[in-house]
Amino acid sequence: MRGWLGLLARLVVGNVWLYAGWLKVGDPAASTTAVRAYQLLPPDVADAVGRVLPAVEIGVGLLLVLGLLSRIAAVVSALLLAAFVVGIVSVWLRGIPIDCGCFGGGGYDPDAFAQYPWEIARDVGLLLASAFVLVVRRTRLALDNVVFPA
Repeated sequence: MRGWLGLLARLVVGNVWLYAGWLKVGDPAASTTAVRAYQLLPPDVADAVGRVLPAVEIGVGLLLVLGLLSRIAAVVSALLLAAFVVGIVSVWLRGIPIDCGCFGGGGYDPDAFAQYPWEIARDVGLLLASAFVLVVRRTRLALDNVVFPA
């Protein structure tokens, strides 16, 4: 049963990463603007993160969906999601109303304060699913089971 639940967690988190990365990869300027809007990183670092993040999201998503290097992908996924939660909490506490830029977009959003609790809850849920993939070790229908047999 744990293996099937791990497969479900892998597919849900992996497809969310694929979707988020796909929406951003064609518009690196918007991704950079979204990262800068958090006002947490120096501009040069924020620009670099904004350009690299969509590719990282697609890579993590692909690995999770395929079940290849699942535990490593789950760790990266959990770290990214923890960083996103910290970022959203930070702008919320500082009174900065921005779109999280999680699925493209970013920048000023007059409704941001109403969205922050839902965005945090979504990211915490995905973080827990990533942690589950890490803890389960082996999931069903994973390439890990072929490449690294037990």
